[in-house]
Amino acid sequence: MDSDGTRDARGTHASPVPRPAGPREARSVPPRPAVPPGAPPMPDGSAFLTWLRAPRPDAAPGVWRFGHRPRPEEEPERIPARQLLSGALISFLVGWLVWSLLWNGYLGSWWVLPLELFTPDSWRTGNDRVGNAFLWYGYYTLIAVALLLVVGRLGRWGEVWRRYGPTAWRRALPVAEASPAPEHDPAVWPQLRAAGADAAADRLTSDARAGLMRDVDHARIARAWQGVRSGSHSLAAFTAAVSQDGAAACLHPSGERDLPARFARHDLVTGQVRLGATADDPRNPYLYRGTGLALGPDLLGTSLLAVGPAGSGKTGTLVRPLAESLCLHALAGRASVVVVGAAGAGLGPADAYDIVVRIGHPESVYDLDLYGGTTDPDEAAAILAEALAGDLADPHPGSDSRRSTTVLAQLLGPFRAVHDRFPSVPELRQLLDGAPRSLAALRKALQDAGRESLLRELDARERQMGHPGDAGAVLADRIALLDRPAFAGFFDTSGQSRPFSLTALDHPVRVRIDLPERGHADASRILARLVLAQFTASVALREDRSLFACLLLDDATGVVTPHSVRAIQRLRSAGAGAVLTLRTLDDVPRPLRGPLLGATGCRMALSGLTPWDGQDFADVWGKEWTEARDVTDRQIIAETPAGKAVHVLRRVITGKAPTARAVTVRQVERERWSASELAHGVPPGHAVLSLTTVAGEHAPPLLVDLRGEAARD
Repeated sequence: MDSDGTRDARGTHASPVPRPAGPREARSVPPRPAVPPGAPPMPDGSAFLTWLRAPRPDAAPGVWRFGHRPRPEEEPERIPARQLLSGALISFLVGWLVWSLLWNGYLGSWWVLPLELFTPDSWRTGNDRVGNAFLWYGYYTLIAVALLLVVGRLGRWGEVWRRYGPTAWRRALPVAEASPAPEHDPAVWPQLRAAGADAAADRLTSDARAGLMRDVDHARIARAWQGVRSGSHSLAAFTAAVSQDGAAACLHPSGERDLPARFARHDLVTGQVRLGATADDPRNPYLYRGTGLALGPDLLGTSLLAVGPAGSGKTGTLVRPLAESLCLHALAGRASVVVVGAAGAGLGPADAYDIVVRIGHPESVYDLDLYGGTTDPDEAAAILAEALAGDLADPHPGSDSRRSTTVLAQLLGPFRAVHDRFPSVPELRQLLDGAPRSLAALRKALQDAGRESLLRELDARERQMGHPGDAGAVLADRIALLDRPAFAGFFDTSGQSRPFSLTALDHPVRVRIDLPERGHADASRILARLVLAQFTASVALREDRSLFACLLLDDATGVVTPHSVRAIQRLRSAGAGAVLTLRTLDDVPRPLRGPLLGATGCRMALSGLTPWDGQDFADVWGKEWTEARDVTDRQIIAETPAGKAVHVLRRVITGKAPTARAVTVRQVERERWSASELAHGVPPGHAVLSLTTVAGEHAPPLLVDLRGEAARD
């Protein structure tokens, strides 16, 4: 054992007397590791700084701006490689032949006449051999250079050099970006330094260089600084928080700084999430070909409608990446998001959300507020009527469900006045069914409280119950779908549960609502309409509209009503947006298809669309003027041996038979994408997408490739 109680590695006792090192021990000893074995490496901020300093030039709507290289709007004319290289070779051979004929005197001596006219005889015929050689060979060089310039221009040598020379090789290699100037370097926070918050800027800069800052931290602190600039927060409080906590300052209420896992590529500087790439297809504008496709709040603020059959990628390639992006925005304090879909639809892990409402699941922690958190009976009646009977209204843009709203208001108002709460689902069902005991108890309570005006409302409801066409019976049948044993513990109004209300969208909250699709399809559609109605009503009442609010509704079958179409149109001005997916437009009443496509600024038609659905998209995308060329080729027949030789040479250069071409150009108006092209011309894993920003910028319908960025639904 050693003096400190340890045993020698060789199993013998260590000698207390030092001894000279032997030849084996005298060798160099490996350096001591900086960290203990198994410990993670020290963080390095170089990757984050490289990401932060990457160029993000302004681009057209939908272009992935991270590292984007702008392209010209019009496609330059590109000569085929075979024609270009053969022309360059033939021009070189022609130049060589001409020079050989000149040098050997087969073309006479006329080409030296300028030298003889402009130089004295003594320069050309003197005894100075060096001077004579310099004069003559200098003139020969001048003639050769002039000949090279002529044949090089004819053979397009410059284009060959640009396409296949070292410049093309260097362009294909990644170019290291130079460090920006300090006043333009986002890593040193120049906007904070300009406002006098040097201490906060220094702390953030050191955290970034030490690898302690992430993209969410940068976006969150930038959002907090935006609040300081707008006057919502004080500069002193911001500086103190950042100086103390650094990159962990201004945390989300959940305390999270990132998601448990990421599924798609995100750029929180621009707020974009990459969904795929724009196909290199002639039907796409040259400006978009081959660029990345990305969406952000500036596009989602106009709402998006995606239509495609099951398995076309609506959930995997669209809804889930958008949900993940908006959850990151919520962690940065920029957005609030509500994701609605069937249970097990793959909308992200539960850890990525603050609130998960599993309707019909006995282990659900949160409940759903049936009345949207309002205390106004008329507002609650309007929201509930839209959920219960919105799909039964006359399917025209101007119709609504006022009769159902009136019926519910005649019951909700008196009930709340007596019990200081709204009725539960069983209680509301009894009132709508006209149960004598429930109505009598409510009447007696109103009489005891002296609420004469509400008694008149209840009297009017009782008189209408026996009339044909009364909406109460329909509402009772619909509310009965929610009065099932599976929902016994939900929609509680007594205050014993933890109901979630969409009035919480004033805060950067992340919410996922799982609908009981299996076995309760009709109830799921009612709940989906309820969430959409509550969302559109809540976002219109928010005070801070700089916080973007978005509703992602996976499978909006039976959700589109005249009221919801009008509400979606108003979301843009409220700083909100909605994303709806459908398997087919047949799930929307025919009179509402056009208004729905017109209410959404972004429209996506995925592969596998039916021709009749494609016709609706073709109508809304309209037509455009295109240049149609009618080309007539007539083969030229050579009759002489020289003509035949020229034709053979022309075939070698161009790869085509010699023809005489007649071209007729005319302007025609054609559909951007026809119904047949949308139904049969969109490859699997692709979609046709048109975009509109909240600022009014448009992108034409683009053929985009959604493969490789996400999994299928």
